[in-house]
Amino acid sequence: MSMKTIITVGVAALLFAAEGAPAGPALTIYNQNFAVVRDSIHLDLKPGINDISYTEATMHLEPDSVVLRDPTGRADLQILEQNFRADPISQGLLLNYYEGKTIDFEISSPENPAKKQIVRGKIIRSGYVPHQQAYQQYGWQYAESQMAYASPENGGGQPIIEVDGKLMFRLPGEPLFPALPNDSILKPTLNWQLNAAQGGPVEAELSYVTGGMSWHADYNVVSPETGDTLDLVGWVTMDNQSGKTFREAKIKLMAGDVNKMQPNIRAFSRMEALGGAAASPSTVSEKAFDEYHLYTLERPATLLDRETKQVEFVRATSVKSRVLYVYDGAQIDNNQYNGWSVENIRNDSNYGTRSNHKIWVMREFSNAESNHLGMPLPKGRVRFYRRDADGQMEFTGENMIDHTPRDEVIRVTTGNSFDLVGDRKRVDFKEDNGSHWIDESFEIKLRNHKKIPADIRVVEHLYRGDNWEIRQKSDDFVKTDSHTIEFRVSVVPDAEKTVTYTVHYSW
Repeated sequence: MSMKTIITVGVAALLFAAEGAPAGPALTIYNQNFAVVRDSIHLDLKPGINDISYTEATMHLEPDSVVLRDPTGRADLQILEQNFRADPISQGLLLNYYEGKTIDFEISSPENPAKKQIVRGKIIRSGYVPHQQAYQQYGWQYAESQMAYASPENGGGQPIIEVDGKLMFRLPGEPLFPALPNDSILKPTLNWQLNAAQGGPVEAELSYVTGGMSWHADYNVVSPETGDTLDLVGWVTMDNQSGKTFREAKIKLMAGDVNKMQPNIRAFSRMEALGGAAASPSTVSEKAFDEYHLYTLERPATLLDRETKQVEFVRATSVKSRVLYVYDGAQIDNNQYNGWSVENIRNDSNYGTRSNHKIWVMREFSNAESNHLGMPLPKGRVRFYRRDADGQMEFTGENMIDHTPRDEVIRVTTGNSFDLVGDRKRVDFKEDNGSHWIDESFEIKLRNHKKIPADIRVVEHLYRGDNWEIRQKSDDFVKTDSHTIEFRVSVVPDAEKTVTYTVHYSW
């Protein structure tokens, strides 16, 4: 088999992990912009109440998701009180602390840059923009309203400093702060009041849910100059915007629609181009986990803060596919007819009479082992390329696929055909509301300007009622669902094919 799987499966990293604390951090990243973090903490406890600070948490930790335990079960750890602060000290935050106060600013002399001088300035406005924890906790709209002053049109993010009775919309120099506030922190910090039944060292396990992490899949598909055999390479892209670097972490990726309540956070993502074609050792594996699929990186990886990392997870050659041409000729304005019932549609004689002239190009292939694939594929973007006569790859379209189990068919629309044209018009309409029936006739013309025959699927939606019957037809059709039929016709080069039918509705 030519497929090489490059992500490897393991035991799920959830809030409650297997016995024994991990040697390094462990991540399970979900494709819904959150992750589960599991890490080990060395604690030297005394019997009774212990005040403990943990400074290795992410910026977007969900405090009420924290679980702290002894994985061996020997120590009984009880968090009596927990405080989470996620605004580490920075120049902007210190300016915010000293708003309304006068401090020193160090500036260079224009005549002699090496010579420094001190000016005094009063901080009227710091220009400090709060961190993005507000986006996670309260949602995008609330955070934007709270940080409206940070918008460029309002001068947001700009400090206002008064020097010698005049206002400056910038810092006059490098601020020299008198001291750090007593309650300042250098990293996102969890403070616990921890009750221990007995003292001694404990290798505790900390687990929590965090925002600011995501992953997605991308697929690059290459076709030869002629023919429909494909080569496929799949990548996973992991994006860490959590405010923390994870070194030598065990990373797992959960694919599926996990029910997770979260605000509408705008996620950053980056796509990568097609990888090399050389065979590589397996780096990821996959397995079913509950109602989802879990992909595990074989080797620990370092995921830096604000880093985007790509890993190849599937490679397949000689994948058999076919091109489909689909003509769905009824042009329906969804904005105009949004929420219409069958009765509304039936009473509007003009519904569905506008024509769409574009014929879709679709690529179809089976995600089966017999077709050199056969692993569950996470949802993601699929890019299609075709090699030209000079060997150069040309981009021919892209679209999204949903989570696709093995042995299912993948069908992707890649664009509209240049050389195929459709024309659909209604040629007859009769109705008798008293007797509750409608007869409607259509003529569909298909023109092929290619040099080869084209097989076209003509899709017609029977939208005026549940009870319908095709009274006349020029070609055989297939009923694909209760309201849809499909004519499958072939059009020879430089020719036109006409499909006609009459449908009878009754209610």
